[in-house]
Amino acid sequence: MSARVAIVFGGSRGIGGAIAARLARDGFDVALTYVSRPDRASDLVSAIEDIGRRAIAVRADSADPAAIRNAVAETVERLGTLDVAVVNAGVLRRALVEAFTLEDLDLMLNVNVRGVFLAIQASVARMHDGGRVVTIGSNTAVRTGSQGSSVYAMTKAAVATVQPGPTETDSAVRPRLPEGLIWGRKSHSRRED
Repeated sequence: MSARVAIVFGGSRGIGGAIAARLARDGFDVALTYVSRPDRASDLVSAIEDIGRRAIAVRADSADPAAIRNAVAETVERLGTLDVAVVNAGVLRRALVEAFTLEDLDLMLNVNVRGVFLAIQASVARMHDGGRVVTIGSNTAVRTGSQGSSVYAMTKAAVATVQPGPTETDSAVRPRLPEGLIWGRKSHSRRED
């Protein structure tokens, strides 16, 4: 049986590097993308190979749709069909809203929002049935921790996933809940609207 294969976008260092290393320890062959630190990517590939897994580093800017598609294609060609894709790549630019440049806004939207979608799209097209996609967000999607990071928080909030339970709205059919079950807990009293 061939090894499971994972790709980690933004996987050369930090959280992405730790994820790539953990996937390797868990028995995956790993592709990782990087933009600016080929030395860190190369060191991580060597460390993964030292534990007996295959690993490759692919230079791929997550703002570039062709680079994302090429990274997935190279991963599949060299390691096999994907089982897991982890989308960790992100970029942070700080400035007060009134001073934020359009160039920095476009870069953050292209990497932190569009790049996430494109990485998922490219990966699932080359993934085994039952494969998994994991996106790595940021706690700043909920609360901005420092001055000048509100635009970054906006881009991270754009890819946060919220999965509400059955919710009655003016645009939805009334959900069918089991008798006596209201908002996820059993009600011992009658519901009053």
